[in-house]
Amino acid sequence: MKRLIINNKNSRRQVRHARIRRALKGSAALPRLSVWRGLRSTTAQIIDDSSHQTLVYVSSRSVKAPVSKDKTIKVALAYAVGEKLAAAALEKSITKVVFDRGGYRYHGRVQALAEGARAGGLKF
Repeated sequence: MKRLIINNKNSRRQVRHARIRRALKGSAALPRLSVWRGLRSTTAQIIDDSSHQTLVYVSSRSVKAPVSKDKTIKVALAYAVGEKLAAAALEKSITKVVFDRGGYRYHGRVQALAEGARAGGLKF
């Protein structure tokens, strides 16, 4: 991807995401777990890139806010999204995925989502 002229935070993230996506390919045997982090919600989906289909989709808007003393609300919601995504993936007999952090740092909500997915039974 060509470098963007606009040098803001989201543009730099999109460049990083394109660089990551060159190396990551999801398949039917090993689908890709994609993370999107917005201001109000966190979204994760498991994608089969060979057939261009979303296999499992979970958003923090569809998860109840858990009560946690050691985590912030957004981080606790991301962890719950990861657990719910893993449960839905196991129902469709998906056990292994490739983790696509979407250009975000592996930190905070992205890390909590990954830990929740691992706790739910996914391997990556």
